[in-house]
Amino acid sequence: MAERDDETLLHTLKKVAAVLKQSDIPFALGGSFAVYAHGGHSSEHDVDFLIREPDVEAALEALVAAGFTAERPPEDWLVKVYDGGRMVDLIHRPIETPVTEETFADTVVRPVDAIHMPVLSASQLMVHKLLSFSQHYCDFARGLPLARSLREQIDWERVRKETQHSPYAEAFLVLLDRLDVVPDGGTADGRGTP
Repeated sequence: MAERDDETLLHTLKKVAAVLKQSDIPFALGGSFAVYAHGGHSSEHDVDFLIREPDVEAALEALVAAGFTAERPPEDWLVKVYDGGRMVDLIHRPIETPVTEETFADTVVRPVDAIHMPVLSASQLMVHKLLSFSQHYCDFARGLPLARSLREQIDWERVRKETQHSPYAEAFLVLLDRLDVVPDGGTADGRGTP
């Protein structure tokens, strides 16, 4: 993510994270920049933070006070803030599941351009990506870079279990198996079931 637009987005990401940290609002970095924070390749260029729904108003208030512009889109699972023309999604219900303390427990603190912040685990990022596939959106090209670049950090057994109800996730996992992307054994360390 070394392109100029990404560097500008990275600056915006750092500003949002700093405001949320200073305001004591729990959050986790998600989406493409979370993949980047784990050392992976990201094919998307957006900023996503996960926050709890009860913290939405406080987060918007703090970010507006810091100079961001807030927007409440028609979708009821997120709000947006803008830093100039750069958009940041504050998501409180990804994949129809509320953000909770459990969500924050499934994070790893990583430095993102010198600011340490909680980042969704690689396994949870993969689960979110697979459960975003549906009859209306099923672009496997968006999931392949994540799977390939973070495959050793992903607990594939967990991913299969948490996405087993989705035929789109199943199809993607078959593709990964056929492409030899998934390491032997199905877990992050390749040793099989613990």
